[in-house]
Amino acid sequence: MKLLSFLPFLFFIFLFGCSSDSNTEPAPEESPSIANLYFPPAQSPDWEGVSASELEWNTDAEEALRTFLDEKNTKAFIILEKGRIVIEWYFDDHTQNTSWYWASAGKTLTAFTVGLAQEEGFLSIEDITSDYLGIGWTDTPSEKENLITIWHQLTMTSGMDDTTFECTDPACLTYVADAGSRWAYHNGPYTLLQSVVANATNMEWNDYFNARLRDKIGMDGFWFNADPNSIFYSTARSMARFGLLNLNNGVWDGETILADSQFKSDMKSASQNLNKAYGYLWWLNGKESYRAPAFQTEFQGELIPNAPSDTYAGLGKNDQKLYVVPSESLVIVRMGEDSGEGLLGPSSFDNQLWEKLSDYIK
Repeated sequence: MKLLSFLPFLFFIFLFGCSSDSNTEPAPEESPSIANLYFPPAQSPDWEGVSASELEWNTDAEEALRTFLDEKNTKAFIILEKGRIVIEWYFDDHTQNTSWYWASAGKTLTAFTVGLAQEEGFLSIEDITSDYLGIGWTDTPSEKENLITIWHQLTMTSGMDDTTFECTDPACLTYVADAGSRWAYHNGPYTLLQSVVANATNMEWNDYFNARLRDKIGMDGFWFNADPNSIFYSTARSMARFGLLNLNNGVWDGETILADSQFKSDMKSASQNLNKAYGYLWWLNGKESYRAPAFQTEFQGELIPNAPSDTYAGLGKNDQKLYVVPSESLVIVRMGEDSGEGLLGPSSFDNQLWEKLSDYIK
């Protein structure tokens, strides 16, 4: 990668500082379901709303928020408060029915689906990945390959060379460090989680995902195989539905989609001590340090200082954003083009957006 492509993120790093040491922290208790949540009906355009004035938010800041989003190449933006729509904005030719890619924000869908497969007894995240992908799925020595589990794929700690970032061929998956000893944002091992689930369940990934998750909460959307990537496309409302499911701790309108309380808690907690701001493919705010894609540096400070500390997020390339804030009963979706930095996940756009949101949501 050329040096120029790193400059925006280096500025992001300059803003928030850096550190080198971390300690394991205990996972919090599982979040309870939130009272008085609204759930939109499945396969219907009906969705109740609530006005910002009813919520006593600062409506004077709304125009500045909209202008900022428009200037930053946004296509769709939604705010839910307790499940009801406060804002639903579309820009240019984008509409309520337009599908857009989630990029790496879609990793959160995969994490949730792995939890479903474990709950049904098809796999355990402590299982060796070779049990599902076969011996030789990497080009690491066999004794090193046998260290890699599904848990390592979920936490970005497989220990393989992430410079071949997206490749899933065995020749690309080479040894750097023992599994669990190094955190690196690496799409190859992540993408293969979908093959793990498919082989464990003896179903096509799309079929299992659709039946166990998508269709149960009324999402639309599809996985597009852009070899070697698998990218989810949907409307912004479908991303909001998934956020609402997580806000309510895996329960949709009284129906429990994912019951495994330990998995749900671990998914949205610091999963290891190498990157405290990373759970099971979710990014976590409120930690004292974080690591970022493409760097082997630990940065001091919260991932998104302007956001509530309990925010957790799906963050994708070109600023696809899904924020869930339990303390405020909020789900916020942003889809669109790159806001200006071209980064894979976290970017300074997160903090800039939350500065505007903090003025608006009082």
